[in-house]
Amino acid sequence: MSKIKYYTEEGLQALRDELNQLMTVERLRISSQIAEARDKGDLSENAEYEAAKEQQGLLELKIAKMQELIYNARVLDESKMDTSKVLLFSVVKVKNNKNKATLSYTIVPETEVDVKTLKISVTSPIAKGLLGKSVGDTVEITVPAGTMELEILEITR
Repeated sequence: MSKIKYYTEEGLQALRDELNQLMTVERLRISSQIAEARDKGDLSENAEYEAAKEQQGLLELKIAKMQELIYNARVLDESKMDTSKVLLFSVVKVKNNKNKATLSYTIVPETEVDVKTLKISVTSPIAKGLLGKSVGDTVEITVPAGTMELEILEITR
């Protein structure tokens, strides 16, 4: 039984686009590889044919998993979410009390993480430490590099 996962509209569309690519382009590419290998003769000793069939099996497995993921996906309406506490899809402006640096993290599902734009996973140590907290709260978070003390300055969507 699969778990329901939450996405932004853009994140879900990216999954749908990837699934479409796999089903239309990749399936066709592997089918042509199988046909080409089959034309080469005896299938019992044809390594190309075996490799292409294995690729096909892996592709079909990936397609099935993505279809299940999309089936169980839910889009969150960010406009209806509470901004008084840190939740999934919150943009949280924090100040590191040790080095006085200010950063804004966006808390997203694992599938939408982008470290370059400071979109962090809801399961990361920083996000776990911030979830449920309010503006003005100070939290101590243990990360691989040590302990961080973050003060929540602002919560937006």
